[in-house]
Amino acid sequence: MNPKYEQQMKKGVLEMLILKLLEKEEKYGYQLISELKQLSGGMFVLKEGTLYPILYRLEDEGLAVSKWSVPRDKEVSRKYYKITEKGTAFQKELQTLWNTFSGHVNTILEE
Repeated sequence: MNPKYEQQMKKGVLEMLILKLLEKEEKYGYQLISELKQLSGGMFVLKEGTLYPILYRLEDEGLAVSKWSVPRDKEVSRKYYKITEKGTAFQKELQTLWNTFSGHVNTILEE
């Protein structure tokens, strides 16, 4: 597979996938990276330099909010991200768009 084209295809779905993971519970960055990798069978392996700009953009657009955890004992403080109501509605819109889009692509590919 040509890495250039694979990267382009992945770019279009990252926000949708991250918002979907945040629907279940609030998560910190490394947790999101690990879950994306695990749930996708290794297809989505993100670096922090890819993930955090997406998270900041989601915050700027009011789709997610963040807060720092209070460290206990020897724990370090972590920044947790949580989806907002606006983010939940937007994620559903993205998922509907994705389902329509991928359906049409599959129709063409099956010809």
